[in-house]
Amino acid sequence: MGVRRLLSFSDALALLGGDPPAVAALDRALGGALSVATGGASDGLVRIADARGSVLALGRGAVRGIGRSLGRADGRAGRTELLHAAHTVIVVLAWFQALEEQRLPVRVEDLELTRREQLALAGAPQVVERGSAFARALAAVDAPSPAPHRPFEAVLDELLQWYEGLSARFLDFAEGLQAWSGRPETARREARRVIGAELPREAVRQYEDLYARLAQEAPEFGFWTAQVEHRATRAEVRRSLEGIAASLAGLARAARPPVDVAAGLARCYEAVLSRPVLDASSGPEGIRVPTLEEMYLDPDFRVREVAGPGGPASESWWEGVPVRRDLTGYLAGALTSAGPADAPLLVLGQPGAGKSVLTRVLAARLPSAGFLPVRVPLRDVRAEDDLQSQIEQAVRTATGERASWPELVRSAGGAVPVLLLDGFDELLQTTGVHHSDFLARVARFQQREAEQGRPVRALVTSRTAVADRARYPEGLVALRLEPFRPEQTGRWLTLWNEANAAGLAARGLRPLSWEAVVRHRALAAQPLLLTMLALYDAAGNALRRDGDDPLDEAELYEELLTSFARREVDKSGPAPASVPDDEARSRAERELQRLSLVAFALHNRRRQWVSAAELDADLTALLGRASAEETGFRTPLGAAEVALGRFFFVQRAQSVRDGRVLATYEFLHATFGEYLVVRLALHVLTSLLAPRPSLSDAESSVDDDLAYTLLSYAPLSSRQMLRFAGSMVRRVPGAERDRLARLLIGVLREHGQRTHEPHRGYRPTRFPTSPRLRTAARHGIYGANLVLVILLLKGRVTARELFPGWSNHAGAWHRHVLLWRSAFDEEQWTDFALSLSTRCLWTEDGTDLEIVLASGPPEAPAPVDMNWLFRQPPGNDGPDWSREYWGDLRHKMDVSGGMNDAVVRHAMDPVFTWLGPAVTTFLTSPGGPATSLAHDLLELLLGGAELPPGEAEAVRARVLRGLESMPPVVRERVRRLLPPAA
Repeated sequence: MGVRRLLSFSDALALLGGDPPAVAALDRALGGALSVATGGASDGLVRIADARGSVLALGRGAVRGIGRSLGRADGRAGRTELLHAAHTVIVVLAWFQALEEQRLPVRVEDLELTRREQLALAGAPQVVERGSAFARALAAVDAPSPAPHRPFEAVLDELLQWYEGLSARFLDFAEGLQAWSGRPETARREARRVIGAELPREAVRQYEDLYARLAQEAPEFGFWTAQVEHRATRAEVRRSLEGIAASLAGLARAARPPVDVAAGLARCYEAVLSRPVLDASSGPEGIRVPTLEEMYLDPDFRVREVAGPGGPASESWWEGVPVRRDLTGYLAGALTSAGPADAPLLVLGQPGAGKSVLTRVLAARLPSAGFLPVRVPLRDVRAEDDLQSQIEQAVRTATGERASWPELVRSAGGAVPVLLLDGFDELLQTTGVHHSDFLARVARFQQREAEQGRPVRALVTSRTAVADRARYPEGLVALRLEPFRPEQTGRWLTLWNEANAAGLAARGLRPLSWEAVVRHRALAAQPLLLTMLALYDAAGNALRRDGDDPLDEAELYEELLTSFARREVDKSGPAPASVPDDEARSRAERELQRLSLVAFALHNRRRQWVSAAELDADLTALLGRASAEETGFRTPLGAAEVALGRFFFVQRAQSVRDGRVLATYEFLHATFGEYLVVRLALHVLTSLLAPRPSLSDAESSVDDDLAYTLLSYAPLSSRQMLRFAGSMVRRVPGAERDRLARLLIGVLREHGQRTHEPHRGYRPTRFPTSPRLRTAARHGIYGANLVLVILLLKGRVTARELFPGWSNHAGAWHRHVLLWRSAFDEEQWTDFALSLSTRCLWTEDGTDLEIVLASGPPEAPAPVDMNWLFRQPPGNDGPDWSREYWGDLRHKMDVSGGMNDAVVRHAMDPVFTWLGPAVTTFLTSPGGPATSLAHDLLELLLGGAELPPGEAEAVRARVLRGLESMPPVVRERVRRLLPPAA
């Protein structure tokens, strides 16, 4: 449950048009509790019978008049406030109606605390407090509220508990009155049973009836419950969020239409529906890509509040959460919920799952008379600006008009603003600024706007893989888009084939069938990859020509990009029939390498776009300005000469400033750039295996200048890149992989001695004013990338293999990791560290470290064996040992100044302060690991009860043995801490 906005019962009645004198009478019957809730005074005299009558009369009148009240609502925000008030009323009304239905052996009319009785009970003021406690529960109703992400049954279960608490307070109050104590014990016992058990259950039944009545007057009450989901459990496949427009349009009939900038935004978003899903003008001849309105299929999803252990980046966190098919109903409920708009909805999905497209369709479908959608592509706004400035930038880009945020909201005519913040993952991955608090900043913005009378709904999209980088505000709900199910894939194929029937038939091609894509089911389950499959097959039914093995994601990208490059060079060069296949393939490869340099321009700047001027500078620095007749990879090409815009997966934008045309390039989806970066990186590194003169020095003749230039600005450790790279490497013959791994280990050893800077003009800085990356940082990033590729080639490697010239191989690994870490920002370091795992080894020559490329979520590291750390033999049964530098350890952690070290030091400060020598006192265990005295003591204190049989006794014995070498004051502290022996 999120944070509940408490609403006074009297305030709720007033909002719904309750008679003020009658509300004042109810307040008096409850001892003034309602006025206390709003700053008034209380006399403490509770009259249950009077209160019951007032609640029943006022509550029933409010429910009957809800339709009239909603008809007078001023805009969407006013309607939502009235719905909240109505829900508060039925919660209280249901309990009093249930009380009216019960046959109590004690008359309700007798259960009141009079002034005479209050004076008589002056020596027992707790009775007065009991009555006030009951009245306060009605003054600020904190009962559970329905929410579209929660099954209605779960809300009813929580509501039953709330009614049980209210009934318990009522019973507690009644038992202190003379009218109660004067009844026979049997009557009191029966009254306790009825009030404690029957009354709460009957209150829930009354609540359900009242809720159903409200749902007939206000459809929003239906959106908030699983009733919508029950209607959506059929295998129906819905398109382009049509349901949300139909559901919400009727609720906004009385709202004022938007004007000025808000109207311009609405027109801009609505126009998107009539545009193709993507620009495939460079696609196969005769192909028509349907419009967004025709082709977008509502995805299935899971939704859950972010609370408790774990988080939405983990697959296990979603286990047990049901898959839902009612996205339109859910979004309608989320956008009209009576709950507080003080946390965003986080929409997660894999690359290509349709997160950005969802925001575009939702912006177009929301009725402009009731909602003000503002779509903010986070890749296109200045990351360093505050949220309000980013919103205003997005509005100007969409409409060409400048408007402050308050002006925009006022121009919307009472509509509720809906922020669609698209690409939180790109904000994380493409800037050097730490944005883990972005969701919290969105929540604070929402809270501020609510205080200003401008309540805002917000939706943030992100790749699932980086969702664990965020700090989650209280009340956040996460929604994960699910892959297509077979019915959705089949429906998509039908729409595609209908749109392209004539074009395919004209070229003698068959429609794309289910049988052709079913072998690639993992790809066909993601909308973007399914589109790529369709485009690939449109070039001669290519999917039917493939072998029995399905394509993986990297193979699909390769086949698709290669086929498009081949078509483009055929269009721009001599007639295809006159060009030998080898030359055609070579020309297509050069085209892809040019695209790959564009991808590196983005990757090394950690941005999703690059200007034409920056691209031209990059290509000039890398390729020079030789004659246009040259061939091969090093053919000179300026950015203006590269026909990037002809590829559907490259988008070109331009503007005119001071009479100059300014152009930028970006990929349709980030994964295109990621694939091309990995592709060229492996190509450049593999080319190092090219034959060299037989008399040359093999080691010194390795020319890795281009590899160093490209791979020394940003790591290749994002999860998507590693997936691509793993697939590509598996297609390299085993013997060649081994040779390349050995060669790269040599390059890793030698590159640290590099003193010259190749391609000095290559300066891919994040921003024009950004400082140049330090040479040491570039050495670190290049070394880290070499290690990643070596691991991709070998799967696992030891520190001895990586650093054969070092005497302490594990120490060499540690020193290099420190260099790499210093070269990375926090996000890069996190990606890199989580992509690896290590294991301590003993060999005939001493200790070693095995490094493995992680294949899934990181597992908890194995415990550190002090024998390994201090290069003792395994299972050492020699004497214990200690060191005197425990204070130095603490000081060095402080000097390092890093967040990770500081967090660990903070947790360990009490241990250093009170048990310092125990940190560096090490105890052997014959046949087992060596541990520190501090470690063993913490193990006993924190987990001793859960250790295997006999282990706690062994740990305790080690601690007692270690105490013999401790200073007396530390020895005494440890003895006081030690739990008693079993």
